[in-house]
Amino acid sequence: MTRSINGDAIDAVLAAAVERGAVPHVAAIVADADGVFYEGGAGVRIQGESEDPVTTWTQFRIMSMTKMVATTCALQQKERGELDFAAPIEEYVPEWADVQVLDGWDGDTPRLRAPATKATVHQLVTHTTGLGYWFWNEDLVRFEAATGTPNVVPGSMDAFKAPLTTDPGTAFVYGINTDWLGRVVEAVAGATLDVVVKEHVTEPLGMHDTMFRLDAGRTEKLVTVHVPGDGGWTSAGEILNQEPDWWAGGHGLYSTPRDYIRFERALLRGGELDGTRILHQETVDDAFRSQIGDIPFPEEIPTADPATTDTLHVGPGWTWGYGLMINTQDVPGRRRAGSGAWAGLFNTHFWVDRTTGICASIYTNSLPFITENDAWRTYGEFEEAVYAAL
Repeated sequence: MTRSINGDAIDAVLAAAVERGAVPHVAAIVADADGVFYEGGAGVRIQGESEDPVTTWTQFRIMSMTKMVATTCALQQKERGELDFAAPIEEYVPEWADVQVLDGWDGDTPRLRAPATKATVHQLVTHTTGLGYWFWNEDLVRFEAATGTPNVVPGSMDAFKAPLTTDPGTAFVYGINTDWLGRVVEAVAGATLDVVVKEHVTEPLGMHDTMFRLDAGRTEKLVTVHVPGDGGWTSAGEILNQEPDWWAGGHGLYSTPRDYIRFERALLRGGELDGTRILHQETVDDAFRSQIGDIPFPEEIPTADPATTDTLHVGPGWTWGYGLMINTQDVPGRRRAGSGAWAGLFNTHFWVDRTTGICASIYTNSLPFITENDAWRTYGEFEEAVYAAL
């Protein structure tokens, strides 16, 4: 039986966040193995343009919350014996052999060299190849400016010309690994990633509002990305390319809180939902335990692009599994040790707490990401209100 709680305090957190201008709008949802037991929203879809209230049926760009969906497709291929995580990436995507390490600068010219070892599929899944993101790496900001190489958001294949920032297997560097992983999945499946995700994750789980390109009807329910403006938030419109060269396993999906909670519940239930199994229990257990060995998870990742993101401060006691950031210690008043979580660049966030038996997510579409007193504070207040209500 789905539990019941008094959600008034959670409602108050969402309303206060919009009222003080921390977020332009917000929706949130909480569930257990049996179903949803809280959902709420505050604010409107498009500041100054739409009076439509944001709800758990509203469409959001979920950005890096796409990563666990794409990772699930790779894990399914691993279960079927189709994908070897220990294999070099270039066995599946030969273009990987051209990727080099950024080893310094000669004036304004990047100095590149071959990696010390061949990167593996496992390292793609665990962000240990050395690939980064420009917004958390000053050298990549400089590399893109010097070479004209685009980041991944515009959807150009040229984004795959980005170099490694370290040798494979030497550090956790959060980056475009899952975009490359999506290409591996496509090579194994002999189909494009949108087809693989639909056939093996979203359609089996009844996630009919989760896709890489929205139709006209769903676009009418979509929020826009908001950025700080004169005295408040202003709409920046659509940021993602609607006709990209490739479907981005790292950030390309649109979804609704109501849809994505079904995926979270499947993870909570050990890979099954409503009689449909998408992963084996053993695979889910692996996803929720550290897969990076002795490589430390950074306690802080400084921003290299403040307009896009703040510095990420997580502190000690975190690691990375398969597609999930894992806390190795209880967070007082919040999630228990062994919970899996991640977020999206436009300020969406989810976690799955298998010890407490709940999963939850919170959504807005705004930049910068995780600003300390705005979206990041709202995440924390929401989570604290959830656990206080249990």
